[in-house]
Amino acid sequence: MEKHIHPNQKKIINRLARIEGHARSIKRMAEEGRDCPEMLLQIAAVRKALDNTAKVILKDHLEHCMLHALEKGTQEKFLQELQEAIDHYIK
Repeated sequence: MEKHIHPNQKKIINRLARIEGHARSIKRMAEEGRDCPEMLLQIAAVRKALDNTAKVILKDHLEHCMLHALEKGTQEKFLQELQEAIDHYIK
């Protein structure tokens, strides 16, 4: 697969770094024996942050990769890969 840069790549990387830190803090909460509802609330926040990051990635994909596929004449492949990605993401 060819490497490509998206306009929001830095934003995506920063969001993922924050999510990673947040997940580590949830692990510490578990190690410390914190209350389950408190941990579940934090897990829900991480899930929402992941979903929002996925939206940014999908938007970039539709705005930039789709145009690239149209320019190269590979729109059929683009649509197939997009459908597969959505099927894996939304189960």
